[in-house]
Amino acid sequence: MASSSPPRLLLLLGRRAAGSLVGRARAARATDALSGVRPTVPRRFVIDTSYSAHFMDFKGSSIPSSMKKLVVTKLSQDFREAVSVRTVAVPTPGDAELLVRNRFVGINASDINYSAGRYDPSVKPPFDAGFEGIGEVVGLGLSASSRYTVGDTVAYFGSGAFAEYTVVPAKESVPVPSAKPEFLTLLVSGATAYIALKRLGDLAKGETVLVTASAGGTGQFAVQFAKRAGCHVIGTCSSDEKAGFLKSIGCDRPINYATEDLAKTLRKEYPQGVDVVYESVGGSILELAVNTLATKGRLIVIGFISGYQTASGIPPFKGGTLPVKLLQKSASVRGFFLPHFLGDYREALTSMMQMFAKGELVCEVDCGDMAQEGRFVGLESVFRAVDYMYAGKNLGKVVVEVAPPNVGDSKL
Repeated sequence: MASSSPPRLLLLLGRRAAGSLVGRARAARATDALSGVRPTVPRRFVIDTSYSAHFMDFKGSSIPSSMKKLVVTKLSQDFREAVSVRTVAVPTPGDAELLVRNRFVGINASDINYSAGRYDPSVKPPFDAGFEGIGEVVGLGLSASSRYTVGDTVAYFGSGAFAEYTVVPAKESVPVPSAKPEFLTLLVSGATAYIALKRLGDLAKGETVLVTASAGGTGQFAVQFAKRAGCHVIGTCSSDEKAGFLKSIGCDRPINYATEDLAKTLRKEYPQGVDVVYESVGGSILELAVNTLATKGRLIVIGFISGYQTASGIPPFKGGTLPVKLLQKSASVRGFFLPHFLGDYREALTSMMQMFAKGELVCEVDCGDMAQEGRFVGLESVFRAVDYMYAGKNLGKVVVEVAPPNVGDSKL
């Protein structure tokens, strides 16, 4: 650890080895006390208890003394205005925690809602930004070592991900085979689609499902899960490239609203309406979705990104006739917020990882390779990545590469 201050204990000691050494030290002290002879062997500290017996710096991972992270310093829907890059000390994991060196972090539409303080008004700046990351364990507490070891790769869903290093509770970490960004797509985007459709969609074979923003981070998963349920899937998108991608993942009718009139197309091709709408845009698209519902239709609201960059965060919606429209069709509108469904989270993640391992799930990642300024590399590129996503340029989940892989690291 590069620091001018006295170095922390950087020895990797197994519990058994540490216990053996401590036991021998105790036996030596007991013998000395009985014989009255002062010990001739210099005292050696085996475990630094002030550091909670952390195992650090495995195989020369060279943990620095400081790091960069993104901090919300001002509440604003303008991410660049709200968030600043700070240089801080690398945090120390507690007894049941992991210190993760982030390899990739995920960008979510809700990053702006978080920076604007919309989720918990009681939380005041400064606070850490970012919801999800994936990387390798470079330090951990003693209790955490019962489940993990330094060098393991983990993914996590929690606050403070926009940092070079993040401390994560071991029990909230998910072991993954490697630091592929595809695994990162499952944590929020995939889980949202999986749980929302399972718990609120009530999908039945042969039904029609409309997915808005279907080529985006979570839309791509909604398309695939609806198709797995035996449904006919319609997906909205903004380019022919995205329409081609949607066809490749099973979408029956991609609609490029840049070249087709979405409302007319839906009325003409689906006169009986659609059974389920997975909706994330809001505003006029939400109004259209309500009008498109079939009898007993279900509309799942997972977001309304079209309004997030406004002062209120809510796009205009003409809902005066909503009760009448729902009543006439025995239809329903259902909201979904992932933190309210954490009881379903682990099962969803396990199932999706199995699907991905079998080649049954496409996890499209957009690291900005086609962006004007190039690939999103380094923590500072989070700002560009947020702008890129809100401009609707992404195909798949937007991901930032925080750090390159270690040379000679066989696990990664």
